[in-house]
Amino acid sequence: MPVQYESIVAEHLATRQVAGLFDVSHMGRVFVEGPQALSWLEGLLTRRVADLAVGRARYTLVTGVDRTAVKATTAPVILDDALVTRLADADNGTPRLLLVVNASNCPRVIRWLESQLPASGVQLTDRTAATAMIAVQGPLVFAAEGLLRQVCAADTTSMLAALPVYGAAETTIGETPAIVSRTGYTGEDGVELVVDSAVAVSLWERLLAAGGDRGVRPCGLGSRDTLRLEAGMPLYGHELTELTDPFAIGLGRAIELDGRTFPGVAELSARRVAGGRQRVGLQFQEKRAARLGDMILPSGTDRVCGEVTSGSFSPTLGCGIAMAMVEPAAAAVGTELEAAVRGSRLPARVVPLPFYRRSREAS
Repeated sequence: MPVQYESIVAEHLATRQVAGLFDVSHMGRVFVEGPQALSWLEGLLTRRVADLAVGRARYTLVTGVDRTAVKATTAPVILDDALVTRLADADNGTPRLLLVVNASNCPRVIRWLESQLPASGVQLTDRTAATAMIAVQGPLVFAAEGLLRQVCAADTTSMLAALPVYGAAETTIGETPAIVSRTGYTGEDGVELVVDSAVAVSLWERLLAAGGDRGVRPCGLGSRDTLRLEAGMPLYGHELTELTDPFAIGLGRAIELDGRTFPGVAELSARRVAGGRQRVGLQFQEKRAARLGDMILPSGTDRVCGEVTSGSFSPTLGCGIAMAMVEPAAAAVGTELEAAVRGSRLPARVVPLPFYRRSREAS
């Protein structure tokens, strides 16, 4: 997946207005199966898994110990954020689940999970190389005469359109078996498709051919980042790190603490009431934007009150935007701030997150 195929702005706007195709095969795909699979994952993820229904997905964090890091630790840290999906049970009735994790964190997440495997009852299989993953995102995906209608049988299209957000199903697209989830990382409606790697190119080409004359574009990492930024979605290594307070960045929904025993539950419970810097959205007066690590200051002062975690030009808004961690006194919507960017000061205002929210009428 390149940074861009054509133009980051063109790919970004195509996703917002029509549809974009993203090859996200670099994401890790780990399958978990066995009679103890649900209870085992229940003790390792920050979201409950034991009550996860077949055909549903949940956003979660993976906490554990990374003893292979440069700064090895024995204290639990946030290893990654992930999506856990419960698939149909196996023929023998045992649960099957799919865990999708970030590419850069996949090796250490797998090492951690393997170190926690019980003697029996759980089978862990890394199928990242054996499968591919394509994200199809945008208002054309489920529209009448939309993109999926061009490549799927009518009954399959109807079934996919009826999936709720964070719903998932195992189906076929043409003659290609696929796991389809109504999920994404762009702020738009759409699906993510997991298929055998041998058929990925043909499926990609069919999707592109079906929508190419209507403006569907292949999209790279650059537009994926600007889209998720506009949607206010955290990125591991930016808003989310090993020691991030998830509550401070608005990820309280990914943490279920009561009655839980996953690694780090005590540390996260303490952070829930610790206070400190909060994640905010910043909108700039010009097209320039602050970037990761740039300092934030109250307007007209030299006192640092925060730091940028992500920033870019927003193709949808036509100006620079950023997310930052700032002191509580600087976090109120409407607060005037400045970002120190390469020797200059860029005026910015705190605005609500997300910067962009799609119209539900287009779903």
